[in-house]
Amino acid sequence: MEATQLPEYFKTTTGTSILSTADSDGRVNSALYARPRFFDDGRIAFIMLDHLSHANLQSNPHASYLFIAEGKGYEGVRLHLTKVAEERNTELVKKCLEDRGKEMHFKKTCFLVFFEIDRILPLVTKPS
Repeated sequence: MEATQLPEYFKTTTGTSILSTADSDGRVNSALYARPRFFDDGRIAFIMLDHLSHANLQSNPHASYLFIAEGKGYEGVRLHLTKVAEERNTELVKKCLEDRGKEMHFKKTCFLVFFEIDRILPLVTKPS
């Protein structure tokens, strides 16, 4: 799958999403996450609260996003990501929360964390 196909794929496909991060010592954390937001410049972003995934990204910018599509078999996509920026409690964060019906979270510290997509893989790859 190409990066240009991802916005439509996530708009039309239901499933379960998991974001994995690791701290500077390599201790991994995985958490359920919503679908990414897509921006015209090719970056994607996730809304994050001040929890472990966000804390890990402060010392290690690399993450992996796994999307398991509903349906038969093992269908989905894996994204290897690198954090490139973040915003804290900005108007853009507020708008993203409102779009997802989560405006009550804006009373907490909320981040919009931006990533570049380093690699796109299918959920399951066959050995070569």
